[in-house]
Amino acid sequence: MVDDNELERLRDIAAPAPDGEAKARAFAAAMQAFDLDEKTSAVPQGTPAGLRLTERARKLWRDIMQRKLIATPAITALVALPIAGYAAFEMLKEQPPVIGDNGTVTETLADKPVADRPVAQKPEQPAINEPLAAAPAKEKKTDADAEIRANSQMVPAMPPKPAAEVDSLLKQEAAPEAKRALQPAPAESGQLAAGGKDGSSSSVSMTPPSVDEAERADKAPAGAATTVPQSPPAMADSKLMVQPAPMPSDLMQPQEENRDRVETFKTNPVHETAQDPVSTFSIDVDTASYSFVRRSLKEGALPDPDTVRVEEMINYFPYDWKGPDSASTPFNSTVTVMPTPWNEHTKLMHVAIKGFDVKPGEQPKANLVFLIDVSGSMDEPDKLPLLKSAFRLLVSKLKPDDTVSIVTYAGNAGTVLMPTKAAEKQKILAAIDNLAPGGSTAGEEGIREAYRLAQQSFVKDGVNRVMLATDGDFNVGQTDDDDLKQLIEKERKTGVFLSVFGFGRGNLNDQMMQTIAQNGNGTAAYIDTLAEAEKVLVEDASSTLFTIAKDVKIQVEFNPAKVSEYRLVGYETRALKREDFNNDRVDAGDIGSGHSVTAVYEITPKGSGGEQVDPLRYGQAKVDNGGVANAGEYAFVKIRYKLPDENVSKLITTPVTAANEVSSFDAAGADQRFSVAVAAFGQKLRDEDQTANFSYDRIAEIANAARGADPFGYRAEFLSLVRLASSLDGNK
Repeated sequence: MVDDNELERLRDIAAPAPDGEAKARAFAAAMQAFDLDEKTSAVPQGTPAGLRLTERARKLWRDIMQRKLIATPAITALVALPIAGYAAFEMLKEQPPVIGDNGTVTETLADKPVADRPVAQKPEQPAINEPLAAAPAKEKKTDADAEIRANSQMVPAMPPKPAAEVDSLLKQEAAPEAKRALQPAPAESGQLAAGGKDGSSSSVSMTPPSVDEAERADKAPAGAATTVPQSPPAMADSKLMVQPAPMPSDLMQPQEENRDRVETFKTNPVHETAQDPVSTFSIDVDTASYSFVRRSLKEGALPDPDTVRVEEMINYFPYDWKGPDSASTPFNSTVTVMPTPWNEHTKLMHVAIKGFDVKPGEQPKANLVFLIDVSGSMDEPDKLPLLKSAFRLLVSKLKPDDTVSIVTYAGNAGTVLMPTKAAEKQKILAAIDNLAPGGSTAGEEGIREAYRLAQQSFVKDGVNRVMLATDGDFNVGQTDDDDLKQLIEKERKTGVFLSVFGFGRGNLNDQMMQTIAQNGNGTAAYIDTLAEAEKVLVEDASSTLFTIAKDVKIQVEFNPAKVSEYRLVGYETRALKREDFNNDRVDAGDIGSGHSVTAVYEITPKGSGGEQVDPLRYGQAKVDNGGVANAGEYAFVKIRYKLPDENVSKLITTPVTAANEVSSFDAAGADQRFSVAVAAFGQKLRDEDQTANFSYDRIAEIANAARGADPFGYRAEFLSLVRLASSLDGNK
């Protein structure tokens, strides 16, 4: 019985480092032999071109072990058995057992049990980022021969497979991860690709995982499985060699672990007005949730409920709310009270805000820094290639006097393009086109460098913004969300804002994106297609780039004489304390030029019979209106904001009365009704109780009737998503 510990120890033995003096002697001897051969030989010496069959098997196995031709241990097992058997068959023909003079079989080192073989001292292992020392060729060949002969004693021989057939099998069965492993890593050229701080690159030719695989494994949540490849099984371990391999159909569909990080949150509860009459929250103009939900549905899966932020789904669409008449008042609010389509006992209080739309000729100069993630995980078609196409679209939208800088980050950060006027369009586009992926993700260093460049080209009374584009985590430097939040908060005080754009799936850190965008006075968007890039960076460029109001907060006080209960639809991650509303030091969301913001409350009118909270047995809070003014109001809406270059907030108030009410749901405007359909859809995807009995068909019916003008097809696409969700959810 072979001791497993001995096997482990043998497997881990590394080849000794080359001896400089020995190499020099060998080289001198080889040159002397060559000179002698030149003088004495009349015909070519040595073996003719081409490898013998046994050498083909050995070479193929070395390629598998050293160049990672096999993506998974399962595929390794699939091809290992015929190769080992074939090698054994040929070796027995080439090298029969040695017969002694007395007729006994001479025992060789390969025949000895592994536990009885002499064991070399294990040298100190090199660091993971240093090249492994190469063993002398003669020693490597001897070790390889011994290993193959040892396995020939344990694995039965089988008919050989032609080399071409083995190569074909590898090509068919290798997973995409293995194909990517075959591609050489891009040279790290200081600015365009990431690497060590000295600009050098290092490689490991054996089993250690790639930098990007280690990056993903390090950021996986505790207890989660990782997909960092394991070392191939040692050839001397017959237990691993003879295990049955999975069927090829299983191998051709590897399941990648989803490492997307999203913030978990609970749906807003129902509040009893008599006990808690005030609701306070920050506005949210982000749209990332809608794009993420759309991608999930189009890939045939219902989205994770925590990726569904209902307010972001509602605010994804442009609405024709009434805006302000002048820039002196940055936005206007419109409040509508209407019956609730999913509950006959309640009403909806619909609050719509429209920002002032700055005309193109009046837009201030822009100073933009593109902060681009070029780490190894960005090497996917829907990541860096899509990102490059997206930013090309944005460059075409800029005015000649606008300024663009480009900073990339991977293993470290580098400046690809110093501040350059948009008039030099071809220079900017060339810098974008030359971006290449590779390395880990030093996001914190990149953020610092981007802010430094933004300060260097700061435009007074203009737009100064860092535009971060990434697929996932920061895993080098400052990586904690709270630490990054503090860094962004400090930098925003300089007047430089931050927007975040997410790309790809499987490694997306949505939680981090939301945190730094909220605290950087910017927006967070998720770009899954070139059409979405055009929407965010071209069609909505004004609202994306040009801020007209910052730290916008909404506070609603409900009148307990008119409203028994209420609940806010969405905005769970933007909730504020009541006292935060008047505290100008508390950060909140921002509104860009022409932005639309919508908030929906479901309210229960007093005496409607739709209350979910039982009345108090021993008395109710007094809601008598004896001498109290405004007793007929439903609520009082207050909006607090700051102008982009000011630190003192201003207040806008709107009382909500019967004058804001419409008699039926169909009497509400088309935009109001469509936004309510989107709100219902978001709640249903989150499986909320209020819309449990409200069908997808009814949602589609409302949205279709309120589609109105749809020049870009956003609303038509929404209808297709409702149909997809209905099919995936069993037509509920």
